[in-house]
Amino acid sequence: MAEKDYNDMTPEEREVYDKEQKAREEKEQAQLPYKWRQTLQDVDVTIPVPKGTRGRDLVVELKRKHIKVALKGQPAILEGELCKDIKVDDSTWTIDNQQEVLVHLEKVNQMTWWEHVVTSAPKIDTKKIQPENSKLDDLDGETRAMVEKMMFDQRQKAMGLPDSDTLKKQQAFESFKRQHPEMDFSKVKFD
Repeated sequence: MAEKDYNDMTPEEREVYDKEQKAREEKEQAQLPYKWRQTLQDVDVTIPVPKGTRGRDLVVELKRKHIKVALKGQPAILEGELCKDIKVDDSTWTIDNQQEVLVHLEKVNQMTWWEHVVTSAPKIDTKKIQPENSKLDDLDGETRAMVEKMMFDQRQKAMGLPDSDTLKKQQAFESFKRQHPEMDFSKVKFD
């Protein structure tokens, strides 16, 4: 469904549509051979492996734009082009309780949400991401305001709507027009 169609929906239709999309997304994500979560700074991937698995039993490759996790001599459990670039030197992996591989990927661009870990996987709707409030609450007022502004601008951009700076300019321009009705503003353009 196109964004314009979504914007034309009633609140009730949007709620139904959002629930259907969330259910579809959850089903797709549940079928992946791994679980993942993210913050604006990083992505953490948890991959189940047979109990007793040790580091020497694995092949793990973390490159700027590529990931591979496999048991030696077997097809990869996770392999492909990463959604976005990572900081290889700050990304790590470890085995938890000899039954899960935990991969920590540090994002190069720490201002965007990832739609998926690898480009071949189903995408999630990043416009619906709600960051953990406790994380925002931990920030000082100025930083929190900046992060909230960035999140608002990212949602607006994803929906094809103006960001906060453009909205501010438009409001200032509308106010100016009201104060100066004698002027002709028909040729004014906003970029």
